[in-house]
Amino acid sequence: MTHTPRFVGIDISKAQLDIALRPEGQFAVPNDETGRAHVIERLQALPVALIVLEATGGLELPLIGALVAAGLPVVVANPRQVRDFAKATGKLAKTDSLDAQILAHFADVIRPVPRPLPDAQTHALAALLARRRQLIEMLTAEKNRLGSAPHSLHKRLKVHLTWLAREVTQIERALATAIRESPVWRENDDRLRTVPGVGPGLARTLIVSLPELGTLNRKQIAALVGVAPLNHDSGTLRGKRTVWGGRAHVRATLYMAALVASRCNPVIRSFYQRLCDAGKAKKVALTACMRKLLTILNAMVKHRTRWGTHEIVCP
Repeated sequence: MTHTPRFVGIDISKAQLDIALRPEGQFAVPNDETGRAHVIERLQALPVALIVLEATGGLELPLIGALVAAGLPVVVANPRQVRDFAKATGKLAKTDSLDAQILAHFADVIRPVPRPLPDAQTHALAALLARRRQLIEMLTAEKNRLGSAPHSLHKRLKVHLTWLAREVTQIERALATAIRESPVWRENDDRLRTVPGVGPGLARTLIVSLPELGTLNRKQIAALVGVAPLNHDSGTLRGKRTVWGGRAHVRATLYMAALVASRCNPVIRSFYQRLCDAGKAKKVALTACMRKLLTILNAMVKHRTRWGTHEIVCP
């Protein structure tokens, strides 16, 4: 069994790493520098085919860095996909040890393809972008509370609103500085923002959270973001097409950009009006605009063109 390729699943908690090997083997180590070094040492001694772990809100980053530096093949899986896989295989119980076994089984059966992982600079930018989203959510919640709160609380709420607005401004300045300091990011940011309806929010989100932009065809990029129509057919039944899955925060930002573009971008506006005139519901038409806008942006990055220079070919 020594030369049998091993598929490895690693469940990460704050205190411990649970490691499962397939076809056999399991061990656990503390989630600290010494424990991570022990994991690397043991895995490097084996013919490892693939390592799968889940995104856990940042706890996984030190281990991923160590695995990548050691030259081991690692994939960060979507927790929802892994949980759906566990249910499909009848594994309903949930413990750290069982989760590691499920991840190893997932690696063996699904064989997800390892992709280049973000570097430290991209991680830092992604953290800034995530913090901005959190601040915007808190700002919206506090504004909603202000409308229904007793008058005695208005002063406190307004102080907090002022602080949140100031934090958002500082985060946006930090994002702008990080983008301008990278030649590649700066070029793509300038290119994307030439499109009417695309502001700094969407441009930064695409740069950080959709690095595949410009490397995939229009169908693949639409499916990745979650704006590709999915069939719901069975026998003679033809159900409504819906969009689902993908990268939710990218899709949410794209929605707002498409809403603006349907009013100020001549291409998107005429496309939106044509769909509405054909009897499509406004939300359906807007979703189609999201897909069209994404397709245009994907082609611009792929061919390194700017809006209005010449006709954009969307492969």
